[in-house]
Amino acid sequence: MIVKEIQIAAYLFASILFILSLGSLSSQESAKRGVMYGIIGMLIAILATVMGAGVQGHAYIISAIAVASVIGILLARRVEMTSMPQLVAILHSFVGLAAVLVGFGSYLDPKTQALTGTEHTIHLVEVFIGIFIGALTFTGSIIAWGKLEGKVRSKPLLYPGRHLVNIILLVACIVLGVLFAGAQLQDGLMYLYLMTAISGFIGVMLVMAIGGADMPVVVSMLNSYSGWAASAAGFMLGNDLLIVTGALVGSSGAILSIIMCEAMNRSFFSVILGGFGNAPAATGEEKAIEGEVTAINHEEVAQLLKEAKSLVIVPGYGMAVAKAQYPIFEMVQTLRKAGKKVRFAIHPVAGRLPGHMNVLLAEANVPYDIVLEMDEINDDLPDTDVVMVIGANDVVNPGAQDDPSSPIYGMPVIEAWKAEKVIVMKRSMSVGYAGVENPLFYKPNTEMLYGDAKESVQKILGFLR
Repeated sequence: MIVKEIQIAAYLFASILFILSLGSLSSQESAKRGVMYGIIGMLIAILATVMGAGVQGHAYIISAIAVASVIGILLARRVEMTSMPQLVAILHSFVGLAAVLVGFGSYLDPKTQALTGTEHTIHLVEVFIGIFIGALTFTGSIIAWGKLEGKVRSKPLLYPGRHLVNIILLVACIVLGVLFAGAQLQDGLMYLYLMTAISGFIGVMLVMAIGGADMPVVVSMLNSYSGWAASAAGFMLGNDLLIVTGALVGSSGAILSIIMCEAMNRSFFSVILGGFGNAPAATGEEKAIEGEVTAINHEEVAQLLKEAKSLVIVPGYGMAVAKAQYPIFEMVQTLRKAGKKVRFAIHPVAGRLPGHMNVLLAEANVPYDIVLEMDEINDDLPDTDVVMVIGANDVVNPGAQDDPSSPIYGMPVIEAWKAEKVIVMKRSMSVGYAGVENPLFYKPNTEMLYGDAKESVQKILGFLR
């Protein structure tokens, strides 16, 4: 067994590794190193906990870890990058469920009943808050998974007075919390059951009220919730490392959500309260789209690229679905060898997960120095010869700037239409995840190239060579 002092030292070292991991994940160059820091830190944390004093049933614990590890490896190997947002969302639900189970287990533990006075009250508050956050995270994450997977409608579920209903439910939970803290022995179990059900319902309604275009922010926010749920579980268990780790995850998730909200010109508090996707700024009647859609073939696109001196590529979820990042990198190499200036423009919420496009491009070995954020590239677009939009839709929608009736009005977008020529690669004229039409497709300087993104890029590459 590991003595207490050694366990504390191991927890401290693991905490340092987790902090280094988060710091390294802030840039693409150091991201792999950050992942390794996190893996090593978690291994140390698990070993220090399992081998700690007073821990029994090692055979069962190790068996459970082995089975869970095999399941995790199989899932990670099978899940495509396009489904990574769904996987992240469902994993958040597991953290929430774990916090709920730990809370009930802690409350029913005879050691809890042996506590007296202020110590007993504080522990009951920890249990109540931990289960509340856990239940909300559990159900909210399941709904988020359903929206991303297409099993739950992406449009926000809005009804009059929904904020008032949520406030009433929250007040009811507070009242139940007071009754729970004052209950004797295990008489508060009924209050705990009621609060868990109400919290789970709040989680469902909060995420149901959020529009599909804003799901990347929702996933980030649920990540924060799962961190606070883990931290609450740490308080219940008296585990310092779980408290620190949960706080790191919770705070980093909240900070990322704030950054993404600022990038989308949205209110952070509207995310927490739900209804983030209903675009409160949208007013008036829907603006009519003017112009005609014109198509182009692969050979003509190749000729445009040969004549162009500068090219900006805007990737989106369609690129991920088609796995087109690999032939795109080949095309980029060919164009750069011919003396062309080629760069990528990444929107903060492109795809359905923060950093989704960055990961895909890094997977294809695209150099980091030519992958630029929206704010870094927008000023250069008026001087760009060709912009290629590959599988993106909402993040290049001019309606976000000039159509007050649009659900995404006010959201900063990549201003692709300001380039001399725009090539949009899509399978069809279908709307994006936000469910709104894109006036970019009707601009006089825009040409549509229909078909699978990977096949289209391969054909273009053939003509370039």
